[in-house]
Amino acid sequence: MSLVVADPGWGLVDRIAWALGRRPGLLTEGARRELLMRGMPATATVLSVRSRRGEGGYRFSVRVRIPGELAYDARVRQRVRSQDLEWMQPGDAVSCRVDPGDRDRVVLYVPEVPESGRSAAAKILANGRRAEATVLAVAPIAADYTGRDDPVLRLDLELRAWDEPSPWRVRLIQPVPLAAVGYIELGTRLAAAFFTVDRGDSVALDFAALTRGAATDRSMNRGPDPS
Repeated sequence: MSLVVADPGWGLVDRIAWALGRRPGLLTEGARRELLMRGMPATATVLSVRSRRGEGGYRFSVRVRIPGELAYDARVRQRVRSQDLEWMQPGDAVSCRVDPGDRDRVVLYVPEVPESGRSAAAKILANGRRAEATVLAVAPIAADYTGRDDPVLRLDLELRAWDEPSPWRVRLIQPVPLAAVGYIELGTRLAAAFFTVDRGDSVALDFAALTRGAATDRSMNRGPDPS
């Protein structure tokens, strides 16, 4: 498999540049400021991040959401401050600006009060409405995550809640704890929480409950200690 296929964050410009033996370069500071001032406001979910020390900066694979448009994947290479990098890990949502004439030309930035995907999920699980999610499809997204990170998966889910008249479907792209990955397959049911019925922006999954339940099942299946 080629690297172009393996990296879902590559846009058409990146693919052409790779085919021609060139890597897309970092934006100049002036171009970055111009894009921050005049670009379209959007949000980006980080799918993967990799240091490019030899070339400078970091390479991000992101899913970009522009209000009123379909989300799309892009690859962004830029320098970031060390204090901002903490909030730009797989699963985190950051702000961005997009060039109206070239949707693959994106600059990322962290809002003044950053809220990561992890902290947002904790807030939803603590304060959201209860639901049950059934896995309809699951696929890995970030194949090049580092060994210290959880893998990023795309999860298509059907949600049911006692106070909603009908089920609805969502798609989540987020890191999944390694301890839970082995239990997630078609038909798996997960405890979930949500604030409102949407496409997944306000949904969080309780992976801790999944792993606790699996551990309990294993303990019961072993039966009493023969000693």
